Amino acid sequence: MKHHSIEQLQAFADIQPLSPYLPMTRTERLERWAQLLEDQPERRLGTLSGTEYAPRAERLAMRVPGSPITVAFEDPAFRAAGLEDDSYGAAKRFFELSDRQLHNIVCYCHFGDAVRGASAARRVRAAISMWTRIRAFFA
Repeated sequence: MKHHSIEQLQAFADIQPLSPYLPMTRTERLERWAQLLEDQPERRLGTLSGTEYAPRAERLAMRVPGSPITVAFEDPAFRAAGLEDDSYGAAKRFFELSDRQLHNIVCYCHFGDAVRGASAARRVRAAISMWTRIRAFFA
């Protein structure tokens, strides 16, 4: 076996550092999202209109610039962990939320055309506690 220094290897190999972000559990992802929202408690964030009535394909594609989902997508750790974009569908998959849970966080019918960061964070935290209660029930 022949040993080479990193400098020598870089001459004929593309060496990339490992991602500085560790994998996160569902709860850790939701906690981080809530914290990002709480870091800007007065920020007015756009809401998505009609998430409860839109056909599934249309609902999954919904997005509004500057929404609570956008706050998550702006985070490099979430993008590195696989958050694809700031659409409803990407958030639903990434945060492992039900339609009802995500509706409660981002829908126009709860807040009007904008929601404060602190209010959205409370809704995210409610999704965490609901998940914890459901897991405890089946444990």
